[in-house]
Amino acid sequence: RPAYALTAEDSIYVHHARAGQGIGRALLTTLLDRSAACGFQQMIAVIGGGEPASVGLHAALGFREVGRLEAVGFKFGRWLDSVYM
Repeated sequence: RPAYALTAEDSIYVHHARAGQGIGRALLTTLLDRSAACGFQQMIAVIGGGEPASVGLHAALGFREVGRLEAVGFKFGRWLDSVYM
């Protein structure tokens, strides 16, 4: 919708074998920079499962948790939260 045209949601996936190598930070930093250059005013992250590494990465780059939907997903035999940042 036009009212939300300057807001984007990020999605970054790093192969588990490459975790902890700074790839996620490099990708998210580049995405934020390029999005700002394109005129976006806000980036939203919806982190399925509330993965601590993803929450930490986003927090380190200035995101803050603004909401949490508890037990809205079920995967690998457990209930998962979705974290909004």
